Amino acid sequence: MHPILISIGWFRLPTYGVLLVTAILGGIYTAIRLGRRVGLESSLVLDFCTWVILVALVGAKVLMVLTEWSYYRDHLGEIFSFSTFMAGGVFYGGFLAALFFTVWYVRVQKISFWKLTDVLAPGVALGQSVGRLGCFSAGCDYGKPTTAAWGVIFTSKFAHEVTGVPLGQRLHPAQIYESLATFVIFGLLLWWFPKRKRDGDVFLAYVGLYAVARFFLEFLRGDADRGFVFNNLLSTSQFIAILALAGIAGVFIWRRFHDREKVSAGPASRTDRSGSHVGAAAH
Repeated sequence: MHPILISIGWFRLPTYGVLLVTAILGGIYTAIRLGRRVGLESSLVLDFCTWVILVALVGAKVLMVLTEWSYYRDHLGEIFSFSTFMAGGVFYGGFLAALFFTVWYVRVQKISFWKLTDVLAPGVALGQSVGRLGCFSAGCDYGKPTTAAWGVIFTSKFAHEVTGVPLGQRLHPAQIYESLATFVIFGLLLWWFPKRKRDGDVFLAYVGLYAVARFFLEFLRGDADRGFVFNNLLSTSQFIAILALAGIAGVFIWRRFHDREKVSAGPASRTDRSGSHVGAAAH
């Protein structure tokens, strides 16, 4: 609604940038606080967050370019343009890039992947909630036309030039919908964190909850630059959301199978130890 927060002469302070920084700081603060509860050093969490944010931002832009490659291949200069820089990118691109980076990072630092991701998940949800307010202020990731009373009308020519948001037309506030959804997810994850039964439960809950929310919210999005698959049947984010849910199901099946193996191996190992002890005594 107000893409420029402060404008003095040549100086312009984008509202999106201010809210993005706020989102990042809020997410990092949350991760550090939760990290202390599980014995992760604040310096390690801060170092990781700094790198993973940079990786995620690049990943979000890369997937955005790939989903709109039909346009960017004829306008290569636009890849590094101001409008591309201002665009929020595709969240799942950032998420996947951050996930691969996390796998590498925990191997190098020799820490638990599940413990670290549990600590990060609530902070990511909070960051998304605040970040989507930035998208709303800039006009990107806008919704479809609507006659609902809560629809919003964008009037900023600057926002239209940068993001392509339609002006003078009542639209679904898709950014606000997602901001509210991710804030609810943030609250649920904070509530679940001390109640979790094993490391990884909070992270998996986040992936599942967000995948479901994003899948349905995509039906209300009006911007076409997020890409589509299967002859426009699904958006790129909906397709990734389905893959994410399938991945979670696979992890739960693997965990249950792994737990059963431990249970079945437990008595056998005790029997072996008992048998060897008896044999030694008989000898």
